[in-house]
Amino acid sequence: MDPRQFLADQFIEHEQTVAASKDSVGPAFVTLAEACTRSLNQGGKIVFFGNGGSAADAQHLAAELVVRYRTNGRALAALALTTDTSILTACSNDFSYDDIFARQIEALLRPGDVALGISTSGNSPNVLKALEAARGLGGIAAGLSGRDGGKMVGLCDPLIVVPSTVTARIQEMHILIGHALCDVLEQRLRPGVSV
Repeated sequence: MDPRQFLADQFIEHEQTVAASKDSVGPAFVTLAEACTRSLNQGGKIVFFGNGGSAADAQHLAAELVVRYRTNGRALAALALTTDTSILTACSNDFSYDDIFARQIEALLRPGDVALGISTSGNSPNVLKALEAARGLGGIAAGLSGRDGGKMVGLCDPLIVVPSTVTARIQEMHILIGHALCDVLEQRLRPGVSV
């Protein structure tokens, strides 16, 4: 394998995914931005969760909102359900790994809050269970997925589906979309001095 050619091919695949995503995710992104804006304006919050790389994205995006993305200003209410190792391990041990996010949703989510599940396949059992719990509590079950959206289709509204079957490309689009969401929310709710 020629590393230089491999890298060039990765860029081509990335660019193709960007183009396909740009054409398809706009309407769901607008719906997500509106839901998050409404929730934050009403004193609600955005709750992020996912597994593996999606867990890292959940933490990354929550930090952008609580601390800052581009501008200094008021903190925006967001949290990641992937960070408390005591809760994660106790729930996995005492109940099931499938319950690690749903249990936290039950404790923390309020009507009107946005529960944003991230799953590249759309089929992660613990993400699906948490989204179901959020809907049952009057929250907004939203999602970032890939492939065909998996079981998140019909469960999430809105659901942003990245049109790719390659996990790495889906994750790249998820963070781009997540950053765009943070930027929109910041412009609407945290106008301030750019840093």
